[in-house]
Amino acid sequence: MRRKSRRPTSPLPQRHGVDPVHLRLPFEGDWPTVREYLVERLPAVGAARIDAALRDGEIVGEQGPIALDEPFRPGAHLWFYRDLPDEVRVPFELVVLHRDEHLVVIDKPHFLATTPRGRHVVETALSRLRHDLDLPALSPAHRLDRLTAGLAMFVVRPEDRGAYQTLFRDREVRKEYQAIAPYDPALSLPRTVRSHIVKERGVIAARELDAPPNSESRIDLLERRDGLARYRLRPLSGRTHQLRLHMSGLGLPILGDPVYPRVLPEPAPGDFRRPLQLLASVVEFTDPLTGGERRFESRRTLAAWTDPQAWEAGPTA
Repeated sequence: MRRKSRRPTSPLPQRHGVDPVHLRLPFEGDWPTVREYLVERLPAVGAARIDAALRDGEIVGEQGPIALDEPFRPGAHLWFYRDLPDEVRVPFELVVLHRDEHLVVIDKPHFLATTPRGRHVVETALSRLRHDLDLPALSPAHRLDRLTAGLAMFVVRPEDRGAYQTLFRDREVRKEYQAIAPYDPALSLPRTVRSHIVKERGVIAARELDAPPNSESRIDLLERRDGLARYRLRPLSGRTHQLRLHMSGLGLPILGDPVYPRVLPEPAPGDFRRPLQLLASVVEFTDPLTGGERRFESRRTLAAWTDPQAWEAGPTA
């Protein structure tokens, strides 16, 4: 068995807070040149774009730019910048609540993805933070949905990443959310909701099965008015879309939810009206490196409660 070697340091810096793509050539194959391998490996990029990148020195190896006729070398490392998608800037700023040698904690706005994925690459919290704070090694401690606002944690040093990610994996972080949803006087609260949730790759909505529960949420009523209510939600497990699905299952779909109880057409790029009224409001945990107790609270509010007209209209700039 071939031993897995450590990846060399990239000769290309991050661009807009985004890492260059890294490829390692296979150890077996009969491609005469690197160019022919890349054309076969990256059909979506196309031969013309690959040729242009090679001519312009945009694809580099450990010894420098790769030439058009560079012979194929099994196991060689390559780096290049991806062609970034056109992205509409999310017109809301993220706020850094805390920064030390180990952690960066932010108050994320609605619509800003936490990490690069799909058509959201530069317009993500991770890319912005890496660029703005000059922390190229910054990595997420957990994931917060793009449509959800509130607290998100990032790890400064790669050697600390596992300790903080393990906290979330082992459910040792106590989390609270707030949500705005309809008020049902016939529904007794507080209550705990348990169900078996599955989320299939490529399918937008998660669903519940008649099977032993793998998710648990505590739901409390904080206040109500005009047919709406503000709720405190405490997930005791970490399934995708868990809180949104549990609220919808109670007949209390969270305002602005484009998936539950039914999937709505995707809004046009740049349509930032009616954001999902779900806020990651509190995180508490025992720091795995210092042993101290940590508590962070979001400073954001949910506009459908504090300014319903602004929530309907979206940003003015």
